[in-house]
Amino acid sequence: MSAVIQKKETVFVIQKMDCPTEEKLIRNHLSGMAGVDDLRFNLVERELTVRYSLESDELIEAALRDIDMAPARKDSNASSSHPTSVPVHTKMIVGLSGITAITAEVLGWVIGNEQNYAVIALSVIAILTGGYGTVKKGWTALRTFTLNIYFLMTLAVTGAALIGEWPEAAMVTFLFAFAELIENYSLDRARNAIRNLMAMTPEVATVKQPDGSWQVVSVDAVQMEALVRVKPGERIPLDGIVMNGQSSVNQAAITGESMPVEKKTGDTILAGTLNERGSFEFRVTANKGNTTLARIIRSVQAAQSDRAPTQRFVDRFAAYYTPAVVLLAVLIAIVPPLFFGAVFKIWFYKALVMLVIACPCALVISTPVTVVSGLAAAARNGILIKGGVYLEEGRRLKALALDKTGTLTYGKPVATDISPLDGGATDRYLRLAASLESHSEHPVAQAIVMHVVKDKSQNALQEVTDFESITGRGIKGKIEGGLYYVGNHRLVEELGICNRDVEAVLERLEKEGKTTLILTTEQKPLCIFAVADTIRETSVAAIKDLEEQGIHCVILTGDNQITANAIAAKTGIKDVRGNMLPEDKLKAIEELQQRYGITGMVGDGVNDAPALAKASIGFAMGAAGTDTALETADVALMEDDLHRLPLFIDLSRKTGTILKQNITLAIAIKVVFLAMNFANLATLWMAVFADMGASLIVIFNGLRLLKFKKPAYSHDHGSYEHSHHHH
Repeated sequence: MSAVIQKKETVFVIQKMDCPTEEKLIRNHLSGMAGVDDLRFNLVERELTVRYSLESDELIEAALRDIDMAPARKDSNASSSHPTSVPVHTKMIVGLSGITAITAEVLGWVIGNEQNYAVIALSVIAILTGGYGTVKKGWTALRTFTLNIYFLMTLAVTGAALIGEWPEAAMVTFLFAFAELIENYSLDRARNAIRNLMAMTPEVATVKQPDGSWQVVSVDAVQMEALVRVKPGERIPLDGIVMNGQSSVNQAAITGESMPVEKKTGDTILAGTLNERGSFEFRVTANKGNTTLARIIRSVQAAQSDRAPTQRFVDRFAAYYTPAVVLLAVLIAIVPPLFFGAVFKIWFYKALVMLVIACPCALVISTPVTVVSGLAAAARNGILIKGGVYLEEGRRLKALALDKTGTLTYGKPVATDISPLDGGATDRYLRLAASLESHSEHPVAQAIVMHVVKDKSQNALQEVTDFESITGRGIKGKIEGGLYYVGNHRLVEELGICNRDVEAVLERLEKEGKTTLILTTEQKPLCIFAVADTIRETSVAAIKDLEEQGIHCVILTGDNQITANAIAAKTGIKDVRGNMLPEDKLKAIEELQQRYGITGMVGDGVNDAPALAKASIGFAMGAAGTDTALETADVALMEDDLHRLPLFIDLSRKTGTILKQNITLAIAIKVVFLAMNFANLATLWMAVFADMGASLIVIFNGLRLLKFKKPAYSHDHGSYEHSHHHH
C-alpha cells in the first residue's frame, strides 16, 4: 500500500439483513461516514459490499455493530456456505410467545377483565419473548432517525400496553415475530435458487500428477493446463478442452438445452455439466472462480444488487408514504380529543392501527424477490440476464436486429449443390474436387472436403501431385496422371472453355446467394459445386414466435445483399440490410430506436460489440464458452438457439405481470385497512395480520416465477442434432 489511500472494498455477510428495512437503516447510518464511497446491497445473499478510502474497514465494522447488524467478513473460500435456516432457539421463543399471548387473550375474554394480573403477567411474558428483537431494532431505528417497521411496531405495542390493551399488545407482538419467521423461510427459497447453481460443481477432481499417477485433489488446487479425468456419471469440475476419449455431456444446467451433446477431442466442456456415458481426459482452461458457471453465478448476483426500475419506484414511494402515514397517525391521536372532546383512548387506538398500516414492507420486499426469481428461472433456461433492468425492459421490446452469420445461420459453409455438366458420376467428381481442395486452407474448400470425409472413410481422398495455387482464381494439381483445376468463374473464362450451360448454372446458384466452384480439365468443365452458410432450423421457428409476440425483426449483416436476401426469404423477415460494417450496424440500431422505440440486438458479441452496446438490450448468442459475449452483452444466450429469445420475452412479460399484481395488492390491502380503521372495524392484530399476510402473498407470488418452464416447441427436436458440429 502506498501513502495515498486507494479505494478498497470489503464484502460483509450480515445475517440480520434480509428486508429493505435493514438496508435503509444501514444506508442511513453508513452513507454519512467520512471515507465511505459506495454501498451495494444484495439482500438475497445478505451481503453488503462497501467501497471505502480509509486505512482499514475496522470503523465500518464498528458502525455496523453499533446498529446491531453483526457483520462477518466474507472471505473468498467460504463463499456463501453461511446457514440461512432459522435457529432452533428463535423458533422456541416465538412458540412460547404465541402460547402465552393466546392464553392471555382467552383468559381476558373468559374473566371479562383485561386488567387482571394474570392476564397482564402472561401478556408481558409474550411481549418480552416475542418482542425482544423487535424492540431492540426499534430502539436502533429511533437512535438513527429511521422510520421503519420495527420502530412503528414498538410504538404500537407500547401504546397498546399504555391504554391497557394488554392481550392485544401480546397478540400483535407474537403475530409480528411469527410472520418474520415465515418471511425468512420464504426468502430462503429465492436464495436457494442461486445456491443450487453453485452446488453444481464438484469439490474434487482427479488430476494427473507429474509422475504420471492420477490423484483426487481439491478443485481449488487444480492449476491451469492440468489434465483431469472424468468418469461416466460424474459432474465436470472445471472448464476445459477434451484431450482424449469421447462421451456425451448433458449441458442443461448451463445452456438449458435438453439433449446431451456429443464431445470428442478438441471440444470445449464446461464446469457443472454432467458427463453421461463415456470417460475422457481434458486440459483445464479456467480454474475455480473463472469457469463459465462461476461467471454466470457472479453475473446473477451482481444483477440482484442492481436496482430494477420498479424497485427504484417502490423505494421512492415508500420514502414519502411512511412518514406521511405516521404524521396522520399523530394527528388522529391528538386532534379529536384536544379539539372535539372525543375519547382519547379510542382515537389513540385508531392511531396505533394507523401506525401498523403505515409499514410498506410488503410493497418494498415484493420487487427484489420477484426479480431474483425471474433471474434464477432465466439462468435455469440457459439465459443469463445481467440486471433486473433488462428483465423488466424485455417486455417492452419493439424491434430486434439480428446478425446473420452465426446467429440465424451456422456460420460455417456447407456444400449444398453438386451439378455435373456432362452426366458424369457425382461421386467421382466430388472425390476429385475434395482431393484437390484438401490442400487448400480456404473455408469454402474445406466445406467440400468435409462433405466427402463426413460420409465416407478418410481414404476416399486421392493422391495429388504437382499441386499449385493460382492466386485469385483457384488451384490445380495432377490426380492419376490427369491435370485438374478447381476454381471460380474467372478461371474457366481464362482457360477459354466457358459456355452457355456453365453460365446458366452459375447464375441460378448465385441468385440463391451461394458461392460457386467449378471442377474442370483444360479441355472442358466437368462439375459445378455450390457452397453456402446454412440457416439453423431453430431460427425459422424462433423468428415466427417473435413476430407473433409483435416484435419487428431486422437482419443486419456484413454479407452481400443477395446472400442476405436468400436467408431472409427463408426466415420470413422482410427488413434485411446487407454489406454492413460494424459502424453501419451501430447507425442502423440508432435509426431503429428512433422509429420503433426499445430495440434489441442479437449478435455473437465479437464483431458486434458496438451495436450490442448501443442497443437497449444486447443479446449474445452461444455465450457458453466465449468471454467477450459474456462481458459485452446485457443478456447472454448460453446456447446457439434463437428460441431463447421468445422465451426471454415471455419471462419478462410474466415478471412484469407479477410485479404489477404485487404492487396493486400491497397498496389495496393498505387502503382497505385505512377505510376499516375509520369505520371502527379494524383491530390492531388484524392490521398486523393483514400487513404480514400481504408480505407473504407477494413473496409467494414472486416465487411463482421459479417454476417458469419453457413452452414445448413442436419443431424443437429436429434442431438439436444439427446445432453442434460447429463448435
